[in-house]
Amino acid sequence: QVQLVESGGGLVQAGGSLRLSCSASGRTFSSYSMGWFRQAPGKEREFVATISGSGGTTYYASLVKGRFTISRDNAKNTVYLQMSSLRPEDTAVYYCAARFGVLAKIDRYEYNYWGQGTQVTVSS
Repeated sequence: QVQLVESGGGLVQAGGSLRLSCSASGRTFSSYSMGWFRQAPGKEREFVATISGSGGTTYYASLVKGRFTISRDNAKNTVYLQMSSLRPEDTAVYYCAARFGVLAKIDRYEYNYWGQGTQVTVSS
């Protein structure tokens, strides 16, 4: 069982930056690939970024590529999402997710564990 707790959300102006963190319980964090997803009101939950267990492989949604960076610190059981050049359309609840297996995956149905989400609001 893995428990995930996100932090770092908030209100930011367009063009600004935020860093989200997701802390995971357990002793085998590197055995899990991690992902960030987001859900805006009235929309489906969508893929944002994913990282392999070692941190060596990452994938990004086209809408965030070049602006967001996913990383992880396996010694701290934490995954991060650095968000820059934020736009109002990035406004959503951001969720951290974990799946047992080291390969990075973009399909949300591959993930077994989810955090409670953290709100990111970008004002224009």
